[in-house]
Amino acid sequence: MIWLELLVVLACIFIGARLGGIALGTVAAIGLVILIFVFGLPPGMPPRTVLGMILSVITAAASMEAAGGLDYLIVLASRALRIWPAGITLVAPLIAYLFTLAAGTGHIIYALLPVIAEVSRNAGIRPERPLSIATIASQQAITASPISAATVALLGLLAPFGIHLQSILLICIPSTLLGSLLGAVAVMWKGEELKDDPIYKDRLAKGLIEAPAPRATLPQLNLNRARGSVVVFLLAVMLVVALGLFPSLRPTYSVGSGGPETLEQVEVAPAIMIVMLAAAGINMLFFRASPVETVKGSIMNAGVVALISIAGLGWLGSSFFEGNRNLVIHSISGAVHQHPWVFAVGLFVLSVLLASQASTVVTLMPVGIALGLEAPVLIALFPAVNGYFFLPTYATLLAAISFDQTGTTRIGKYVVNHSFMVPGMVATVSSVVLALLIAKIVL
Repeated sequence: MIWLELLVVLACIFIGARLGGIALGTVAAIGLVILIFVFGLPPGMPPRTVLGMILSVITAAASMEAAGGLDYLIVLASRALRIWPAGITLVAPLIAYLFTLAAGTGHIIYALLPVIAEVSRNAGIRPERPLSIATIASQQAITASPISAATVALLGLLAPFGIHLQSILLICIPSTLLGSLLGAVAVMWKGEELKDDPIYKDRLAKGLIEAPAPRATLPQLNLNRARGSVVVFLLAVMLVVALGLFPSLRPTYSVGSGGPETLEQVEVAPAIMIVMLAAAGINMLFFRASPVETVKGSIMNAGVVALISIAGLGWLGSSFFEGNRNLVIHSISGAVHQHPWVFAVGLFVLSVLLASQASTVVTLMPVGIALGLEAPVLIALFPAVNGYFFLPTYATLLAAISFDQTGTTRIGKYVVNHSFMVPGMVATVSSVVLALLIAKIVL
């Protein structure tokens, strides 16, 4: 019976991934109906705490976008990219990484891609090199950002075991940053030089390449609003990190009525929700972030898709696992304990199917916990959820291809031999290996 149930789960994941967007969550709900009402499995539980934290974080980020803060950050990035055009293959992934680390979403790369393409082409650098690794770095940083949906989800799962935010950051920031830089080195000399690339020369001869786009500017009227919203958002991020790094900063409160009172401390999850929602409120009150535009923005749109996907997939995975807990643990516990990389492969493969780090975390990390994998190992394997690049169907990959007018960033004849495969594999494998080494030192 378990194989039929597993088939239902995999079919829902496959169909939902093919449809894209919120279909990951809604199709998963169809599978949930089948598992519960047909196979009689327990309903499990949706990841409510995780969903609450993600909702508060994307609300804060979306309010910053509505106030013009995202545009302001892009202007700063554009200036930084033009400082050293010849070194753009190293500079572009660093900027993409830092922006995602601060914003908590890799979708910020959309605004950077045309700038990277323009600067590299004007410098005579093959655009495929910086575009491919910058796209990869923007996703690697998701598994290091203190406010990304994936990190928040992992923290929510590991917090009951005494894991604090600093443990995740101490392992994942250096490992994914170094992994991204190794990915940059891997593509530094990839392919022919731009002037010698036959596809570029053909497109140039046919007049298919347009003149560089004008540089991005920010209207002077909105400058104070934009800067203020960025400051508020970054201060909220720093406060969230501080509350995670130093638990003593979180307030205590008394509980108990009619009996002896006890003191309890505010947990990390509600602290994150309170701080980030308050940041959104401040941006709306003082920096005129329109509530309407906040809801309509690209960050909120991406966040809602993540919420629905995580709700459906997390619930589906919870129901399947709880109904087959003993059998699953007995079947694979030995292999996973002896070779933790087996679980890393599972995370990578599932992330390819789901194209979502957060969805992969809420679907498979509970299995790792139930198998008895130690928390430091689970944190170290966390970067393995960045397998979205394996198939060139993810939105940021397609955007990078479309922004490269030279045609050097492309999908190969055999599909998987695309521009992002080498930097993606180097960065992901390096990040996991480095994270395992760092975990042994810091935890």
